Amino acid sequence: RESMEVVISKGAGDEVNVGNTDSDWDQSKLDGWWSAYRAINSIFADIMSMMLRPNDMIWIHDYHLTLLPKMIHDAEIEETGKRTVEMIYFLHIPFPTSQVFRELEHGEAILEGMLHADVVGFHAFDHARHFLNASKRILGLTYESLVGGLIGVRYRRKKVLVTVSNVSIEPDIIDAALELPSVTEGTKALKAKHAGRQIITGVDIAQRLSGVFLKLLGYERLLHDYPVWQTKVVMIQRCLVPGTRHADEADTLKEVRALVNRIKTKFGADVIDYEEVICSALPIDQRLSLWSASDVLSVTPVREGFNTVPLEYVYSRKEPAVPGVVLTSEFSAINSILNGALRINPYDIQMAVTFMDKALTMSIEEKEARRSRDIEFVSSCPSGMWTRNVLRDLRDATSGTNADGTKNVCEEAAARMESVDEAAAILSMNSLEFPPLNIDAVTRAYKSASQRVLVIDFNGTLVMKEPPGKYLKREMLGTTGNKPPEIVLKALADLCQDPKNTVLVVSGDTQKNLEDALGNVPGLGLAHSNGACYSVPLPGETQREWLSYDLGVDWEAVKKTALPILSKYTARTNGSFVKLTHSSIGWTYYSCDPEWGALQASYLVPELERELSAFDVRFVTLKGVVEVVPRKLNKGLVVKKILEEVAGTTGGKPVDFILCMGDDVSDEKMFTSVFSFIAESNAASIGTDDSVMEDVSKDNAVPMHAFTVAVGKKKTHASYYVDSSRDVPHLLVGMSGGHIPISQSSSWESDGSGSKRDVFA
Repeated sequence: RESMEVVISKGAGDEVNVGNTDSDWDQSKLDGWWSAYRAINSIFADIMSMMLRPNDMIWIHDYHLTLLPKMIHDAEIEETGKRTVEMIYFLHIPFPTSQVFRELEHGEAILEGMLHADVVGFHAFDHARHFLNASKRILGLTYESLVGGLIGVRYRRKKVLVTVSNVSIEPDIIDAALELPSVTEGTKALKAKHAGRQIITGVDIAQRLSGVFLKLLGYERLLHDYPVWQTKVVMIQRCLVPGTRHADEADTLKEVRALVNRIKTKFGADVIDYEEVICSALPIDQRLSLWSASDVLSVTPVREGFNTVPLEYVYSRKEPAVPGVVLTSEFSAINSILNGALRINPYDIQMAVTFMDKALTMSIEEKEARRSRDIEFVSSCPSGMWTRNVLRDLRDATSGTNADGTKNVCEEAAARMESVDEAAAILSMNSLEFPPLNIDAVTRAYKSASQRVLVIDFNGTLVMKEPPGKYLKREMLGTTGNKPPEIVLKALADLCQDPKNTVLVVSGDTQKNLEDALGNVPGLGLAHSNGACYSVPLPGETQREWLSYDLGVDWEAVKKTALPILSKYTARTNGSFVKLTHSSIGWTYYSCDPEWGALQASYLVPELERELSAFDVRFVTLKGVVEVVPRKLNKGLVVKKILEEVAGTTGGKPVDFILCMGDDVSDEKMFTSVFSFIAESNAASIGTDDSVMEDVSKDNAVPMHAFTVAVGKKKTHASYYVDSSRDVPHLLVGMSGGHIPISQSSSWESDGSGSKRDVFA
């Protein structure tokens, strides 16, 4: 069509030509393209219809063939009068929001085409959510939750399953390629070329959505704001030019070339190694040479579907290689897969600079921790495994497990799921008016006592938990692998050396993590797996002996039943994983999309309850975690056991000081066990107004001091509270006779706004 030019009169005879007003969004221009698109889909449909037989299965990939499921469906109905072919449609690019999708003239036809498949798959829950919203707003369809945590859309009396899953790289191929001489030589050449510099690598398609220009802006700012890096870092950037979007590629390359020249002019040619390659993907040996030579991989698109480059990078840096760091965009699908990556908003240049600097200065310990979070998925989900997972979803979709008229399990599962707050609320607990802990009073009571027992929770008490923030997904998971500050470790060691003290740390974590954090503190008692196993070294003992309870459950049989179910949910929930301890099986979804993770958890619990009904187990549902434990197991068991052992081995000398601290609902049993011990031993009478309990009978003039302390003010059985785990170091150091210098307390005393609090006030 001819272009139109508009001339606007400014008055006084002046005219301004504002140029071509044709809109890029004028969809009348797309009639020819839409006809061609339909024709291509029709050609595929004709060929496939000739090849397909009744009850065959077909898997259709990506946006090029959105109309194909409907065309195949219509062809089979016309020929046989019924539908027998099973179809999977998987979209490998982001699905736009419903507001954008509604602007498409042929959006309804695209949705209808996709919905004729039995399974519609996506790589990220965001994409699936957009598809569901578009189906609702444009076609008026509703979706429902199905057995097993799946989502179903009712379309023309048929259930269409919407699923989220991912494929990784092929480890065998990568392993073989890493042995190629060209990879070794290429790696050596890159390191020699950029000797003395850390290497940031990027390989991107030269198109706007790849975010190359924004990445280079961030790198330029890094060199400006952190001059020290000007002689210590280089960015190797490869721009691939596939020739599929000529105008986009030309505009992008023009901008990128200008920025590269500006960076070289400002900071020298050695800070950037830039090349353009006419291809859609680098050969595998060239890619692996880049991955092996680089310290940081930066892939920061402004919008992207599934990209295996970061997965390939993580795998190529597996042990024994030194791990690298991945910088990825929060707008990419890979963001929901790699939990060890640093996530940035590419539009936020200052944020990009900060995380580049963090990646370049990251300790080897943190790099290894981040690699460990991703390497299992990256190395264990090749295309064969992914295919089996998607085919399993297809079987679920076509098995009629949620046919019309059956009960929707959504309400049932939701009722079974209890959050931490809900679980705490149903307990018979103190009013929120209970007093804050007076650290000076505790210290005085401690010094006056002659037989003391200290029981302290680990995660969230000794070690600070990270706040969930806006999303459950975050930089590092919970407190795993963290250690208390050195001054706290010293305080624990000093407390343990006092013969009047028995000190026990109780954790829901594994034995290895607990021993790594606290195992070197001599004389410290430890209990892992929520108290299922415990070790309280006697004076002079150097070897730690672990004891466990017989809880009346065949745990191997429980695992044999539960693990296949958990494996199914893990495969369809990006970022989730199974964690095994001595007497618990945990499914953790803290690093998942919060909505998708919570939805999967809400259906996992009733399925586990159904399959494990023959075993004496219960289910603990905390924020981000579903855990299976023996019904008899709780932290209170080990607390009462230790109190009784101490009382029975002191020659009749009574326990006259107890401190018990914890931060969440799993610690409530510790508090009640303290009260139970006191009541049963008649060592003290429980006052209603004060938890410093003193037996003032004439026969026993020794006062009994018992402090049960909740970390954080909440409904609890505890008698006192401290504001947060920041207060715990001050208490322990104070009892041990030490002192915390202000400079050392700053790491945990900041409230996030830079202010400090006086916890002794």
